[in-house]
Amino acid sequence: MRSHRLALLFLLALTQLVSCRSGSRWRWRDSKPGKPRYDRVETPETETVEHVDEYHGKEVRDPYRWLEDMESDGVRSWIEAQNKATRGYLDGLPLRGRIRERMDELINFERYGVPFKEGGRYFFRKNDGLQNQSVLYVSDSLEGEARMLLDPNTLSEDGTVALRGTDVSPDGRHLAYSISRGGSDWREIKVRDIETGQDLAADHLKWIKFAGASWLKDGSGFFYRRLPEPEEGKALSAASMGGKIYFHALGTPQDEDRLVYERPDKPKWSLFPEMSDDGRYLIIYVSTGSTGDNGLFYKDLAADGPVVELVATFDAQTSFLDSDGDAWWVVTDHDAPTRRVMRIDLKNPSREEWQEVIPAGKYSIEGIVVAGGHFVVHYLRRAQSLLKVHTLDGAFVRDVALPPACSVGGLGGKRTDGEAFFGASGFLFPRTTYRYDVAANELTVFRSPKVKFDPDAFVVKQFAYPSTGETHVTIFVMHRKDLKLDGKNPARLYGYGGFDISMTPWFSTSNIVWMEMGGVFAVANLRGGGEYGQDWHRAGMLKKKQNVFDDFIAAANSLVYSGYTSHRRLAIEGGSNGGLLVGACMTQAPEKFGACLPAVGVMDMLRYDKFTVGRAWATEYGSSDDPEMFPVLRAYSPYHNLRPGMKYPATMVTTGDHDDRVVPAHSYKFAARLQACQAGPAPCLIRIETKGGHGAGTPISKILDARTDAFAFLARVLGAAAPRSTAK
Repeated sequence: MRSHRLALLFLLALTQLVSCRSGSRWRWRDSKPGKPRYDRVETPETETVEHVDEYHGKEVRDPYRWLEDMESDGVRSWIEAQNKATRGYLDGLPLRGRIRERMDELINFERYGVPFKEGGRYFFRKNDGLQNQSVLYVSDSLEGEARMLLDPNTLSEDGTVALRGTDVSPDGRHLAYSISRGGSDWREIKVRDIETGQDLAADHLKWIKFAGASWLKDGSGFFYRRLPEPEEGKALSAASMGGKIYFHALGTPQDEDRLVYERPDKPKWSLFPEMSDDGRYLIIYVSTGSTGDNGLFYKDLAADGPVVELVATFDAQTSFLDSDGDAWWVVTDHDAPTRRVMRIDLKNPSREEWQEVIPAGKYSIEGIVVAGGHFVVHYLRRAQSLLKVHTLDGAFVRDVALPPACSVGGLGGKRTDGEAFFGASGFLFPRTTYRYDVAANELTVFRSPKVKFDPDAFVVKQFAYPSTGETHVTIFVMHRKDLKLDGKNPARLYGYGGFDISMTPWFSTSNIVWMEMGGVFAVANLRGGGEYGQDWHRAGMLKKKQNVFDDFIAAANSLVYSGYTSHRRLAIEGGSNGGLLVGACMTQAPEKFGACLPAVGVMDMLRYDKFTVGRAWATEYGSSDDPEMFPVLRAYSPYHNLRPGMKYPATMVTTGDHDDRVVPAHSYKFAARLQACQAGPAPCLIRIETKGGHGAGTPISKILDARTDAFAFLARVLGAAAPRSTAK
């Protein structure tokens, strides 16, 4: 159907570029916004193989099923051919060099993680600017000189080995750190002597996902979650639910680890260990899905007691906060959609006897830490962070002063320490890390980075727009102050809308570059997210999932109606569940968008639960095995709702060939079908990152490559300008 014409694409690109070099800076003829332009791209024809499934008496064709065999030679050849066509187009785009140059300039600043204290020492991560992975440091005091403890950049030449977790023993002597390779969710745990900086020879643990090390109080070992070793060549698609809890004694090989808890009678239960700060309790979280509803079990280590099923109803989210002997504090959304804090007496633990400490209120509780003998509570108000201090009896003490319109992240501390740490960032300022003295109510800056741009050149607004069902949805919109709202601006609309995840202000240098290109950037707080509590979340899941897509399409209409952009110059963007969002909206209303960027998306809603951790999402989406949910899923599944002869927006699908969370077959099948169905002039590409996964741990170099490609693509198809620096 289509053949690759690389030379023609380069010829088209070169006609737009005046490539005079002066030092390291490009001069461009095309520095002003242009007209949206589509270039014909000849993508490889994808073979179809007749395959039909039957769901509850309905036949469903799946001609690209063969792309699910992700390790086959045929799929590898298909990846190479698709990437060749995509690179032939992207590498020739006229603004790509200038965009990448500005990306490099802006990202090159010192960035600090939120510090934490353990064993009398402070630990934090730092990135000098362009390092692929941030480096872990340790210091005896916040004011003292820090020394490097672990540099993950030395673990691989291309930065694709990432430091995923750090757990320090309570005595401060050892670091259990987890690494992942090539973007995979699979982790390995190693143990490092903090004083010498050397790894212990025997301690190397494998086949771990979504969990780290939970140390005993004396530092002699730790609990961890382990999954079965997958069959040879099946690690990418192996199931991620289930698992067992083991204890690893320091200085011993993994095959000597002691099995602590398993539930072979409950194969859908996923078990996650955590230790109480006093070292008395092993807390076991039990998950049956991804909505957050969980069981809460425990084992009293001091009494060597049995595992007690404290909460086994799986009808709410309940999280352990702290303990004082037989008294526990937990946060729960049971009968409290915005969450509340409860006190449990383990001698009389029935839910009816729980005592309310901090009641549910108007604003949703996003997180809590017990520090300095107080609760420091993180609330969300209109998707923006608030911090409030309460006594352990629940009495309100004070608000903590925060920057306006910010997001708090990394909130941490201990009841026995007088300090808490957190980071705060906004759309126009990078994360500043803070130390909060709880008793003195003193907030001091640990690190405040500097970025080469002028935040005063931009404006951020928040307003509410109408969607279906008389629902109003909040949205953040930002752009240069000198932008004319004439409906001619290129715009990016970002959304997620699922899994109780909140879209709050965050800083991204790539978003600054986009606005310097004359672009508008918008983030919608769709139903399905966690911004307004569990009622908001549940209004966008299962049979109500269509509400999320309606909210996103309504956001697009609102941006156009308000003069920010036009449908032809509007791009929608999202990843993972957000990739599903983009895929569903572009198949339901292709005329509303000029470009689509679905990343690592869940595109086959009839088969998503057949891979890795997918079956855990059935509590959020429902399953095609359910005769009531099958027609719901079939109605919006992006892969199944692409129609031959339709004119779809310019689209660049992105995924990673090592993604073992949302397996890349979702994107492969969707892109292949999209290319076959496309009847319009807009290019439909797939960009497949080799040695890349779902996103976590991606090296900076690959992040910059991906964002440069995306913005160069959008500049071409939406008509954006070259970035114009706002640095003072």
